[in-house]
Amino acid sequence: MVSRFLAQALLPALAVAGTIQRRDNGTFDYDALSLRTVGGRNTLDWRVWLEKDGHPISFWHDVPLYPDEDNKQVVNFVVEIPRWEDAKIEIRRQEPLNPIFHDERNGAPRFVESVWPHKTYPFLYGSIPQTWESPNFQHEFTGEKGDNDPIDLFDIGLDIGYVGQVKQVKLLGGLAPNDGGETDWKMLAIDVNDPIAPLVDNYLDVEKYRPGTIQVFRDWFTYYKVARGGDVIPIIGETYQNATFATAVVQKGHEYWGDLFSGG
Repeated sequence: MVSRFLAQALLPALAVAGTIQRRDNGTFDYDALSLRTVGGRNTLDWRVWLEKDGHPISFWHDVPLYPDEDNKQVVNFVVEIPRWEDAKIEIRRQEPLNPIFHDERNGAPRFVESVWPHKTYPFLYGSIPQTWESPNFQHEFTGEKGDNDPIDLFDIGLDIGYVGQVKQVKLLGGLAPNDGGETDWKMLAIDVNDPIAPLVDNYLDVEKYRPGTIQVFRDWFTYYKVARGGDVIPIIGETYQNATFATAVVQKGHEYWGDLFSGG
């Protein structure tokens, strides 16, 4: 199945999902990016591929981590799950060119239950390109090894987003859920184009402009599996780590990715 869909993705454009609107920083042409969709939505055959100038590239390996190497607090973010959607969608690490796909449970497409008062994901959810939670090293803060995936991120901006969108976000902090004995960071960030983005530099600043938001999202990560009979997920350290800490974790994840990518 992989080879068949990869072959389809290499054909001339059949189903472009839309041009990604991004700012070109002079070194990576974001305006040259587009999306190609193959298969039916909410099926296990469905894929979203990223293309640049009409040629397939990887969401994970080819999109740079930093739009500006001089500003490590702003990173690129790949939207996997738009706000208020329930399909569990993510980058497929094991597949050539790492398309986005619909995760499965027991052989069927996986969906996330709503946790009242929210409708499924109350934020944009996805991952940070060119990062890796290495399973070969124990994180000194969590005491656990990585989950073998790119670092996860949730964007609390007002934009609803769409699958495969690549955007710039500002890191504000991070949560470390203790789920399954692995390090699986959830980085808190905000779209740089959000109205309050220039006013917030840390997770604590958000409370002034959107009261209650930070606590609500922390609670979501704690309880979202309870809705399907799972356990409460404790947060290591019980609260968010600050923006400086989150930025350092992402940088370390980038180093791990570099080792992986180079075969080191």
